[in-house]
Amino acid sequence: MKLGFVKSNFPNERRVPLLPEHIKQFTNSIYIETGFGAALDISDDDYQKVGCTILSRPEIFALCDGIFSLKILQPSDYDFLRQNQIIIGWTHPLGSGKEFMETQAIPKNLYILDIDNQKPTLYYQGKAYATNLIPKNFVYQNSFYAGYAGVLHALLSFGLLPDSQLKIAILGSGNTAQGAFHAISKISSSVKLFYRKTLPEFKHQIADYSIIINGIEVGDLGTPIMTIAEQEQVKKGAFIIDIAADAGNAIEGNHTTTVSDPIYENNGIYYYTLPNTPTFAYRNVSGILSEQFSKYIFKNGISCFIDEMTN
Repeated sequence: MKLGFVKSNFPNERRVPLLPEHIKQFTNSIYIETGFGAALDISDDDYQKVGCTILSRPEIFALCDGIFSLKILQPSDYDFLRQNQIIIGWTHPLGSGKEFMETQAIPKNLYILDIDNQKPTLYYQGKAYATNLIPKNFVYQNSFYAGYAGVLHALLSFGLLPDSQLKIAILGSGNTAQGAFHAISKISSSVKLFYRKTLPEFKHQIADYSIIINGIEVGDLGTPIMTIAEQEQVKKGAFIIDIAADAGNAIEGNHTTTVSDPIYENNGIYYYTLPNTPTFAYRNVSGILSEQFSKYIFKNGISCFIDEMTN
């Protein structure tokens, strides 16, 4: 099949999810949007040398059976989408991609392969089909860098490199929380990790912490990690970094921030809830994504995901 790669036009995205060095013995014919590798100084010629065809963005949508966009396609691409195409990437069909699913995927009979790290799933006509062709946690390093790079960006945006006098709590034990710990433990020794089982202990001490980093995602159906009432117990001037970027859910009532305005203040508490923080370490993350995506998604015929759904 013809698999086309378009540059993500999601704000501030700089990761390059397919590098020429990983294009080896692909079953699919590969089409690359011109300028695809520019963030890493990879030229169109570099892709052509390994057998790729370079096309404009509209040409890729018009020609290819499948389209890979690392982040969800934006409205500027909607008119390019054709019936029955396979769309691959981080689409978040049950979250930020709901509108895309309702207005584009279902009416146009699109197959949506959402390559979520924990639950890679194919969506078609509103139904979800789990795939066993992509292993769980196959790009865990991306989540690690979300915590690592995100915490560093949050602290520098806040103008604070904490010393041992400031107590720091990290909530969670997953990849993102581990990345956050890796970053901040290099700066301060006053850091304590709390797991889901030990959250009651944290909540008894909540007023002691000057920096609280949440690495737990609960989704819109989950119970908040910190309720609004619990946030009222946080000391004034404290900094809450929701590195899971689960806006409004994990930290009840908080809202998404942007690269240009990453922090806001509410009732004397400061909040950072910036999504897509792995892009701050795009030179580290690009090679990881390219290698893993090539192995589990790009190399084999992309129709195998549809075949798995129908069998």
